[in-house]
Amino acid sequence: MKENNINVPALFGENVFNDDVMKESLPKAVYKKLRRTIDEGTDLDPSIADIVAEAMKNWAISHGATHYSHWFQPLTDVTAEKHDSFISVPDEKRHVIMEFSGKELIRGEPDASSFPSGGLRSTFEARGYTTWDCTSPAFLRYDAQGPTLYIPTAFCSYTGEALDKKTPLLRSLQAINTQSLRILRLFGNTTSHRVYVSVGPEQEYFLIDKKQYLKRKDLIYTGRTLFGANPAKGQEMDDHYFGAIRPRVGAFMKEVNERLWKLGVPAKTQHNEVAPSQHELAQIYEEANLAQDHNQLVMETMKRVAEDQGLMCLLAEKPFAGINGSGKHNNWSLCSDDGINLIDPGKTPHENMQFLLVLGCILKAVDRHADLLRQSAAVPGNDWRLGAAEAPPAIISVFLGEQLEDVIDQLCSTGEATGSKQGRIMKTGVNTLADFTTDATDRNRTSPFAFTGNKFEFRMVGSSASISGPNVVLNTIVAEAFREAADVLEKADDFQLALHDMIKKLFLDHRRIIFNGNGYSEEWLKEAERRGLPNYKAGIESVQALTTDKAIQLFESFGVYSRVELMSRAEIEYEIYAKTVNIEATAMLNIAGKEIIPAVVKYTTRLADSINSVRMACPEADISAQLELLKETSGHLSEMRKALHVLRDETAAASGVTDAKERAFAYLRKVVPAMQALRTPADKLEMMCDKDLWPFPSYGDMLFEV
Repeated sequence: MKENNINVPALFGENVFNDDVMKESLPKAVYKKLRRTIDEGTDLDPSIADIVAEAMKNWAISHGATHYSHWFQPLTDVTAEKHDSFISVPDEKRHVIMEFSGKELIRGEPDASSFPSGGLRSTFEARGYTTWDCTSPAFLRYDAQGPTLYIPTAFCSYTGEALDKKTPLLRSLQAINTQSLRILRLFGNTTSHRVYVSVGPEQEYFLIDKKQYLKRKDLIYTGRTLFGANPAKGQEMDDHYFGAIRPRVGAFMKEVNERLWKLGVPAKTQHNEVAPSQHELAQIYEEANLAQDHNQLVMETMKRVAEDQGLMCLLAEKPFAGINGSGKHNNWSLCSDDGINLIDPGKTPHENMQFLLVLGCILKAVDRHADLLRQSAAVPGNDWRLGAAEAPPAIISVFLGEQLEDVIDQLCSTGEATGSKQGRIMKTGVNTLADFTTDATDRNRTSPFAFTGNKFEFRMVGSSASISGPNVVLNTIVAEAFREAADVLEKADDFQLALHDMIKKLFLDHRRIIFNGNGYSEEWLKEAERRGLPNYKAGIESVQALTTDKAIQLFESFGVYSRVELMSRAEIEYEIYAKTVNIEATAMLNIAGKEIIPAVVKYTTRLADSINSVRMACPEADISAQLELLKETSGHLSEMRKALHVLRDETAAASGVTDAKERAFAYLRKVVPAMQALRTPADKLEMMCDKDLWPFPSYGDMLFEV
């Protein structure tokens, strides 16, 4: 095989209007002003916009671009774009010039009427605005149209409300920066000028053959299979996890990496996941806003590359029943501009009072606002994944590990912590293998919010979801806890005493949120209930958390969301859930009525003809097996027909409910069980019906043929 060497350092960021390009193409004074806004969060100077726009246009045109797009993230978990050419008004000789002004860079005007607004905008109120986010660099993307200049932007309504995922995230980053600096100043830190949120998302996904995908209307319409019997082999042998990457998948990963590296996306880790045809791609940690934009690019790039290579990339949380679903682990930490990780315990965490205060505040935030954290992971598909012995349960708890739990036990029982458990020397018993020091604590894959050395891993996020929502919540609830701590400690007469007392109280008051055990066990469900921890098994049940007085006060106090923005988002969540289930139910009705039932009727006819033929040819033959098979098949078919009518009636009834919340719960309580009742006999029939008659590919066909 011919080697194709890739010079990654030369390749990385070649399609990005990055710092090197800006430094080369902008006047020094303009570059410094723009850099100050990006690095320090100062107000953007409008006077530099025309110069930046001209440089950006010239760079894009030099690469062959004819169009630009304000790239934004409406409340749909996917991105949106409108393309405009650089062509300006022709002169009297019909000559055109290529122009791009500062006004066009800073402000765009897409139609806002058809994006989710939760009642903020009426259909006839179409105007909305996109505005340039200079902290996320512009980039070029290549497709059938050639290269296009993409400019990351925020998106708001004509009346000023945020209609996107980016604006609240940027607001929350400002809030936690301010409050984190207050914490650092308490400990005499005068060198840190900014604290940023560092995020490293891990993206799980499935790859299947495109030809198989196109034969499955349920995958086309909903992203997940609504019917399907389990294959003879799934993930039982644990042979796919971290297994050798197959050639076709390797070719896919190679092209994805190259495209992402050109876009400046630090794609780092790739491997096979637990389920057949399931894989993972992880990014290196970046500032949260950039990590969010890059994760959107990861998902879009994987979809595009897959199609180009005759594959389909499935990002649904549970595309196949009975095997592992896909999540997106959100690794979250706080870092200062001078290299301090606020969540790093150091070698002796019992002596690290700054870390213990930060840890106590995070526990307080998660305990107080567990409902909001659960809601932040409440995409409809996640209901099929959470708690299914493959992902964290729907109960929010925090895993700290033996070392930190021991420090907390010491503080709570005696008032003092005198030591920290350390990692041991790992001896393999093989002379040629080096001994090494283990981590001080194990990991816990069943925990939804796990401490993993110097960061927290929020494991509940769904694979299809934007990471903005979870990070908005994390940033804001921790900022609130920091603010309350700083309000007290800044006024303390004896700082050390007040600090000691506060840390102890934080741990005493919020120990109930700590759980290091098996989150899948029945015992934990009972224990969590005893502790009073909320358990929203269906994500839609947690949406009410957005509109409580507690949540409104929290978000409004930091300017992250207004009351009307929270109300609108709750409305949107209810609408999205109802629409999602309605599409799935309607797809099931169509597939069952037009594909499965006719196929089974053909099969029963074939059986009956076979029985009659045998009777005629050999009246004495024992045809009890054929008769039993016909009877069993006909019984499942009858059950399926009855379930189809029930689902049709329940779907019609739910769709007629006018109140958005009540409609969502009608779909949850009535339609979802009716969908399962229809699926059960259909999956049994798949195992009985002749394969040549079954109307679409099986799980085995899809999961083992890439």
